[in-house]
Amino acid sequence: MRVKNLAGLHGFLTGFFRASVLALAILFVPASPVQAERAKDIATIQGMATRKLVGYGLVVGLDGTGDTRRSIVAIQTATNMLRRFGITIPDGYLRLKNIAAVMITAEVPAFMPEGSTLDALVSSMGDAKSLEGGTLLMSPLVDEQGTLFAHAQGPLSTGGFSIESIAGDRIRKNITLTGRVPGGATLVRSSTVTSLPDSSITLTLRTPDFTTAVNLATAINTLFNAEIAVAKNAVQINVSVPDDYKSKLAEFVSRVENVSVTTDVPARVVINERTGTVIVGANVTLSAVAIAHGNLRVEIQNTPIVSQPGPFSQGQTVVVPQTETKVTDSGGRVLAFEKSANVQDVARVLNALGVTPRDIVAIFQALKQAGALQAELVIM
Repeated sequence: MRVKNLAGLHGFLTGFFRASVLALAILFVPASPVQAERAKDIATIQGMATRKLVGYGLVVGLDGTGDTRRSIVAIQTATNMLRRFGITIPDGYLRLKNIAAVMITAEVPAFMPEGSTLDALVSSMGDAKSLEGGTLLMSPLVDEQGTLFAHAQGPLSTGGFSIESIAGDRIRKNITLTGRVPGGATLVRSSTVTSLPDSSITLTLRTPDFTTAVNLATAINTLFNAEIAVAKNAVQINVSVPDDYKSKLAEFVSRVENVSVTTDVPARVVINERTGTVIVGANVTLSAVAIAHGNLRVEIQNTPIVSQPGPFSQGQTVVVPQTETKVTDSGGRVLAFEKSANVQDVARVLNALGVTPRDIVAIFQALKQAGALQAELVIM
């Protein structure tokens, strides 16, 4: 057993960001090593991505919270709009506080036909104080190539409020410089993806992993009782469409999407030093190590135990490591237990003794440097 003294870390991070015992316990609840997920929750069908749209427009009807005269874009847009209606106003005479120049975004899913409606997200691009109560005037939405796809118009829903008094006091709930126009965008052009491929589809994992890709291909082959799925790499799984489903592509995709697959979770510890947050993933283990942190001392020792099978059984002799963890502090408190040595157990003990999240961050970093932390350490 090796003993590493980390007492010097105590003076570096003491007394800051102390959290409750319950909060820490929630952070260190381990995820199950074996998780069964639906294919549609971990993968997407290649080529079925949504199309991004963007546009520029004008919001009117604001209660004096629109762009000021310093926002030349809003004034110029309003002037051009009035000219289209036959109204000409000399430069410098237009003073409006009830309008705001905005950018509009929307997403077009696959298979959406012409005439379908979408939600439009509206965001202020000038110096307006609030878009609450405004109405978006008809604005074109284009894709990355400049092709017109939709028109957006309608009243905004900001989901909050912003009130400012003459004395300068301001009360605000949520962000009122962005709003949504529910169903306000109408497609004038159908989505570029209108049909499913009739020979094969390619599933793309959201999180690349070779084990998960192979498991998904195996699960699909088991479901259809045929070798139709092949994992090409850690991300893509190619699935051939059986002859029986050539005329029932939607049903085939539905069955593939709902197949259950066992995902593989990498051993990973994520640390946010700015907030003192520590997130521990599944399969994270520790080698034999002892920790002394300030007045706290943690010892972990592995003892190999030989497990013999019963007489005349088909079992095999295996060596099972038995771990003993012992924790003491200067106050004489001692916590000892015998179980599998993992980071969750150590974190639970540290939490019970009142160690701050900042100190736990320092301890985990030192464990990684010592080679005792068997996981990837991600520092945000």
